[in-house]
Amino acid sequence: MALSKNSGGGHREMQESMYSVVALLFILVACVELCDAAAAIDVYRLIQYDMSGSAFGSRFAALNHHAASLHFPPGVDLSRTVLIIPLRELNITFVREYINQKKPLGGLLFLLPEIFNSGNGGNKQVHEKEKLKHVLAELERLLIHANLPYPVYFTFENDEIDTVLADIKKNDAIGQPATATTGGYKLVIPTPEPKKVASPTITNIQGWLSGLKADGDTNQLPTIAIVASYDTFGAAPALSVGSDSNGSGIVALLEIARLFSLLYSNPKTRGRYNLLFGLTSGGPYNYNGTQKWLRSFDQRLRESIDYAICLNSIGSWDNELWVHVSKPPENAYIKQIFEGFSNVAEELDIKVGLKHKKINNSNPRVAWEHEQFSRLRVTAATLSEISVAPELLEGTGGLFDSRQIVNETAITRGVKLVAESLARHIYGHQGKNVQIFADGGSLAVNPAYVQSWLDLLSRTPRVAPFLSKDDPFVMALRKELADHTDEVNIQHEILEGMFTFYDSTSARLNIYQVASVTFDLLLLLVLGSYLIVLFCFLVITTRGLDDLISLFRRPPSRKVKTA
Repeated sequence: MALSKNSGGGHREMQESMYSVVALLFILVACVELCDAAAAIDVYRLIQYDMSGSAFGSRFAALNHHAASLHFPPGVDLSRTVLIIPLRELNITFVREYINQKKPLGGLLFLLPEIFNSGNGGNKQVHEKEKLKHVLAELERLLIHANLPYPVYFTFENDEIDTVLADIKKNDAIGQPATATTGGYKLVIPTPEPKKVASPTITNIQGWLSGLKADGDTNQLPTIAIVASYDTFGAAPALSVGSDSNGSGIVALLEIARLFSLLYSNPKTRGRYNLLFGLTSGGPYNYNGTQKWLRSFDQRLRESIDYAICLNSIGSWDNELWVHVSKPPENAYIKQIFEGFSNVAEELDIKVGLKHKKINNSNPRVAWEHEQFSRLRVTAATLSEISVAPELLEGTGGLFDSRQIVNETAITRGVKLVAESLARHIYGHQGKNVQIFADGGSLAVNPAYVQSWLDLLSRTPRVAPFLSKDDPFVMALRKELADHTDEVNIQHEILEGMFTFYDSTSARLNIYQVASVTFDLLLLLVLGSYLIVLFCFLVITTRGLDDLISLFRRPPSRKVKTA
């Protein structure tokens, strides 16, 4: 009996040892693709949207493919490969051909120079950025108007990604691109697929400064409107800060509101004009927010508007600005507006030109914000450094439109031009060399105020479908306008029309260094052989050779046992 028990216990021990070996073998098989985490970086996805039912942008977000550089061997299959393309090495013709010919591709990762992400930079950086600006603008135009059935991301160059790319280039140069067989680097973004943004909202913010009525005057005072659109659109929504377009216009409007609030706070200097300040949304989408805002006015208010000045991109000009109008230059009101700007501009040594573009009411496309006023027969003009109207969804906060391209002095001069022109019109000083907002005085433009708001706008993406009603940035604009006006109203509307947007605008990219399958199988064979030899040695030394042989001997059949 004792012998049987010992024999049974020995078999159990050997079976447990066998199970341990089998478990180890399963672990090895599960780890057949050995990975070392090389880097983890923030990436920003190309915008995904539908326009009139047509799909545009990057249609996927999840990523799990090997990486390659532009030095890949000819004829290689890239259907499961992500191309890493630094902007400095970008061949726009290659990218255009790949997109237009609908060649299979696992994904695209564009590396932007750090100068596009830096608030500070020397003259060398500014010069380099100017050279790359046109390349990036052309790339954005290509990507936002294309339907790309794979993930497309942007990120900024850093030491980690530069090291990874250098290794990838070496492998590609010797004709050994990354695959499951050869190993290399693998890019992984474990994110759910994008979903439609349900009922995106746009928010308009309105501030009102009341003018001073004369005693016994029952008539409604005339109104001057100062307007700027604050939202943006770009290839990467999470990077679309639009420092110039239209961060500069927002900053200018807020500073003008601050200056006139000082004048209007004293009854002796309060003008006989109401001032209406409008921060509108939906600018990139045919100024949809401006249209809804104007249609919310009652007829009396609309008819009281003497004229409106829209501010658009006034932060990177040298010495010339343009006044864009829809009414003919011969129109009396247009003449008055342009002469007012021209007289002040001459004193400030600024050139101001006039651009006339007739609107077509049968065409829903709106090139400038003032055209929404013109459609309702309200005299309006747009002041901008841009001489030609941009195309739809272009020039409204692209990747190159960052803090570094904006000149604070340009904004300050633009504010003085507009503020002095308005003041001379309000107080009847047309044609007189009177500086109300002279430098050094109590009503001087505040450069520190301009800089602080410009810095905030330059780090705040403002693509309307991804801004909620109570977004902190929207609330900050509301509070600031409330500090400088008598009354503030907020209007929430649904972004209507032909656009549909999708979420997943940013993600975390994990880069793994992957060993080749050949190496994995060889390692598995060596470790497996070692474990088998070790097991056999332990069984022989503890139980003897007969017990080892018995493990692999076929057990007797039931008939033999019965016999």
